[in-house]
Amino acid sequence: MNLCPNCSSDKIIKAGIIKDRQRYKCKSCNYYFTVNKIGKKIDDYYVNKALQLYLEGLTYREIERILGVSHVSIMNWVKKYGIKRPYKENYHPSYKILNHEELQKYFSSIDNIKGAGVVITELGDKFMLIKWERFRD
Repeated sequence: MNLCPNCSSDKIIKAGIIKDRQRYKCKSCNYYFTVNKIGKKIDDYYVNKALQLYLEGLTYREIERILGVSHVSIMNWVKKYGIKRPYKENYHPSYKILNHEELQKYFSSIDNIKGAGVVITELGDKFMLIKWERFRD
């Protein structure tokens, strides 16, 4: 059962429908209200992926283009979870976004796979390559 958002009373009655949403009236304080909108819930996978990409140095809009999630949502998650990037003046992100052919070409060179760990994650039809050592270029 709903509670009155004004006085938290449970003495509420139905009072019509407004814009396809049920309207209620509190009998204790005569306050009218509608039920809360459920909204869209984004899968935790995208929240985690967005925060990882943010820590890797991507901008909010770059993450939006990659994951298809609003940059405003990403900003809200960063604030909500208190994520702080390590501050360095000469910081150069350690990621590259590559398609399948570019990824094959990248790994065909021995210089690209020596001396550093690599993590690859799928991003839609592309791949994100993250190196433990900073990229040289």
